[in-house]
Amino acid sequence: MHIKRNPYISALVARCGTAWARRAAALAMMLLGLAPAARGAEPMQAQAVAPGVWFVQGEAALGSSANRNFISNAAFIVTNDGVVVIDALGSPPLAEELLQVIRRITLQPVRYVIVTHYHADHIYGLQTFRDAGATIVAHQNSREYLNSDTAQRRLEASREEFFPWVDEKTRLVPADRWITADTVIELGGERLHLRHAGPAHTPEDMVIHAERAEVLFAGDLVFRGRIPFVGQADSRGWMDALSGLIALKPALIVPGHGPVSRNPLPDLEMTRNYLAYLRKSMGEAAANLEPFEEAYAQADWSAFEALPLFRAANRINAYNTYLLMEHQAR
Repeated sequence: MHIKRNPYISALVARCGTAWARRAAALAMMLLGLAPAARGAEPMQAQAVAPGVWFVQGEAALGSSANRNFISNAAFIVTNDGVVVIDALGSPPLAEELLQVIRRITLQPVRYVIVTHYHADHIYGLQTFRDAGATIVAHQNSREYLNSDTAQRRLEASREEFFPWVDEKTRLVPADRWITADTVIELGGERLHLRHAGPAHTPEDMVIHAERAEVLFAGDLVFRGRIPFVGQADSRGWMDALSGLIALKPALIVPGHGPVSRNPLPDLEMTRNYLAYLRKSMGEAAANLEPFEEAYAQADWSAFEALPLFRAANRINAYNTYLLMEHQAR
């Protein structure tokens, strides 16, 4: 849907150098009926994955107020004794919409929310599920990030970037149950195997295997059909985790981003191959004391440049990998 640019809004947004100006711009947009995602946004749709298993798919985009930070996936498993949700999406309103989607499918309450990792696009909806009575489960390694200045600064920035969907009422929510070893959760005849796969994309990465449904929830170990977000990842550990998933030969994977994978091997290999090329190209440059800009310009990105978010994410992925390989070479 195309919305004609309003010169008043354009001028105000252009001057958004302060929190006040950004809030004023968002308020003006809402008053003029241009609230981001309030108009023209597709209703959240649950897609069937397997009997009793559904997921909702986020956009292949960077988080913004226009998409409510709906850039990641969440899934849920319906049993006779309640619902298990995998990840909580990137804002409280998104989590509330997900709850409504679940209630259209079942009247069973949400018993658990399992967090694959504590990145903003997966956790800002946790408070909605906590308020609805769910038990939140995460790996203990999440605690370090959750209690860090980095997490608090990221939340403060998100309150500006994603307003009004993330605001002063949005809070960081710790788990009710911290996992310290591989764990099985049983509910309504379904056995969920929780396995720590990090440090990889994050130190706390968990994958969840639904035994009855034969579905593997891979979190952000798998980005399907787009460039992964590497950030401060342990890319060597990430590659090892992907090799472990390849060895399992899963029949069906719900990734952290992108469509369900019903032929997982190529998707697992794509992410692993991308990380391997980052490490090879940037590692050689770091070892040879080659400046990053020169190394980036000379690298052959042709195998990946057609993927969504290549322009948005590849350079920073390469730079972070260059710094990592430089540090490891010392």
